Amino acid sequence: MTRDQANAYIVAHHRHHGRVTGHRFIIGAELGGALVGVVVGGRPRARLVEQYRHVEVSRLCSAGADNVCSFLYSRAARVAREMGFASVFTAILASETGGSLRAAGWMYAYTTRGGSQDRPSRRRVDKSPIEPKQIWCPVWCLDVVRGHNATQAALS
Repeated sequence: MTRDQANAYIVAHHRHHGRVTGHRFIIGAELGGALVGVVVGGRPRARLVEQYRHVEVSRLCSAGADNVCSFLYSRAARVAREMGFASVFTAILASETGGSLRAAGWMYAYTTRGGSQDRPSRRRVDKSPIEPKQIWCPVWCLDVVRGHNATQAALS
């Protein structure tokens, strides 16, 4: 699946995010020959997370078919591990339940503070929700991902 195909699907079906600009991998799920979901693994957004050792699931989008989200999360974890990444993680809104992540065997790691990316010295327009985010990851990399939070807290 190409990035353009994934972006077309994301624009049509995602509730609060738009297109992705880069990726490490993209996986599509089909049911009866029709595309029913996509997952995009990319470079971590957090500046302090080493981008060549870790991958962030930056988009997961489905049309609502049963079990598609948990299927795609489990495939993303498998692909990231087989590609040699030290961890794979995702951020969901604090208001979301994480049911698909639990079904895929992922675990809650921590919650970010949230907030705007805009700073007086580095102006930004927020393109996504600024509420706190829950960070989730598969069991095999839970300690590594929790270490991301400790590193960021120590330096802020």
